[in-house]
Amino acid sequence: MNTYFITGTDTDTGKTVAACAFVQSLVKREKNVAVMKPVASGCYWQNGQLVNEDALNLMQHSNTAFDYDRVNPYTFEAAIAPHIAATDNGVVIEKEKLMTAVEWFRQQPIDSLVIEGAGGWQLPLAQGLRMPEVVKDINARVILVVGLKLGCLNHALLSLQSIRQEGCDVVGWIAVQTGPEPMPRQEENLASLRELLCTQELAYIPYVPDWPEKDLTIYFRKHD
Repeated sequence: MNTYFITGTDTDTGKTVAACAFVQSLVKREKNVAVMKPVASGCYWQNGQLVNEDALNLMQHSNTAFDYDRVNPYTFEAAIAPHIAATDNGVVIEKEKLMTAVEWFRQQPIDSLVIEGAGGWQLPLAQGLRMPEVVKDINARVILVVGLKLGCLNHALLSLQSIRQEGCDVVGWIAVQTGPEPMPRQEENLASLRELLCTQELAYIPYVPDWPEKDLTIYFRKHD
């Protein structure tokens, strides 16, 4: 089973759009795809359960069905850094629990597991624990999502450098236009990203209204 981890250059970079697009691309290739959002803050109550919009969108695009608690083991209502939300709720985010959750999926009849992170790459989870440690220990392949906004060149280069320094395998990167108006000189910035990021560009996803209902695979680049 292939395990992919979708990270971003920052928060609000379009990770969920990119993750769902990637899930769609795998489903189109007739893969059985499961999804995870291991840690989520900014959740809301639905039928007596805390749920997260990103996790629900991922589940919508997957072609397998698993309980919500399997997809999103840690949920926090406040839209703040997860480790702070966890402390506020008397919870400690544990690497062992996250790894056990991933291992459970690996025992299921699926071809790929797509995991969406939270925030940026170096997300703290608990005292002495950051998300990269989990990604490395589960041996996930990383896809970097670059939100097209001012600062994205620096954030993309630093993120990619950090991912590689952690010893993780990088599949490639996806650029996402995060708002209806392009960033200033967007085409030039995209050209710079293509020149500077020494890894494969998987897709450029423009701003797509009502994207959860759209086929986003049309934005993926063709590779041999």
